[in-house]
Amino acid sequence: MLLSISNLSKSYDGKVWALKDVSLEVNEGDFLILLGLSGSGKSTMLRCINRLIEPTSGEINFDGIEVLRAGNTGLRHIRSQIGMVFQQFNLVKNLTALTNVLTGRLGYHGSVSEFNHQDRELAFHCLERVGLTSFAYQKVKNLSGGQQQRVAIARALMQQPKLILADEPVASLDPATADSIMQYLGELNTKDGITVICSLHFLSLARKYGSHVLALKDGEIRYQGKPIDIDEQRFKEIYGQDAEEVEIR
Repeated sequence: MLLSISNLSKSYDGKVWALKDVSLEVNEGDFLILLGLSGSGKSTMLRCINRLIEPTSGEINFDGIEVLRAGNTGLRHIRSQIGMVFQQFNLVKNLTALTNVLTGRLGYHGSVSEFNHQDRELAFHCLERVGLTSFAYQKVKNLSGGQQQRVAIARALMQQPKLILADEPVASLDPATADSIMQYLGELNTKDGITVICSLHFLSLARKYGSHVLALKDGEIRYQGKPIDIDEQRFKEIYGQDAEEVEIR
C-alpha cells in the first residue's frame, strides 16, 4: 500500500463540508480515477494529500509517513515524491519548456542555480517521453494547450515520483487531445509503475485508463470499485438523474 486515507474531512467555513469522512487505500501501481460533479470534493481531496490545503480532520499515510504530522523538512520530502498535474497547467509561461521541466527538481535542490548536467539530461529525457524534445527551447506561452499539459507531465516526471496527482488534467482540452494526454499518464503508470490518482469528468476515459474508481458527491463517497461496474443507474446516482454520459474515444 502506498497511500492510506482515513476519515478525511475538510470544511472551508466550518459549516459546509467539502469532504466528509472519506477513507480509501491506494496500492503501488494503481491508476485511481476520481469521478464526480464540479464541487463534489475531488480537487479538495487531491490537495489534501500533499497538504496544498490543510484537512480539518482525518489521517493520511503516504509511503509509511504520517503526512499531517510532518514538519517542514518531512513535508518537503513527501512533496518531492508526489508529482502534481493541474487543469490550468501552472507553468511559468515566459520560461522555456526545458526550464519549466527542470523546476520539477526544486524539491531536491535549493535553487535553479544548483541544477547540474545530470538534471539537464533527465529533463531532456522527460521531454522526450512526452514527444516534446524539439520544443525544449520554446517559451511555454507559444505552445498549444495540449503541449503545455505535456510539459506539465514532464515536469512531474522530473521529480521521479512514486505518485502523480492529476487534477482534471484534460478539462481544458479538446477530446482528441484529452485522450492523448491520458495516454501519456497511462504509459507512466503501466511502463514506469508510477501510481496515479486522476480526477476526471468522463466515464469513458475512466473505463479506458483507470484500474479503480472512487466517485464523490457532496464530499462523500458514492461509489468505490471497478470502472466497468459503473452502469447507467450508478452513473445517475453520481451525476444526477438528468445527466447524460459523454463519451470520448
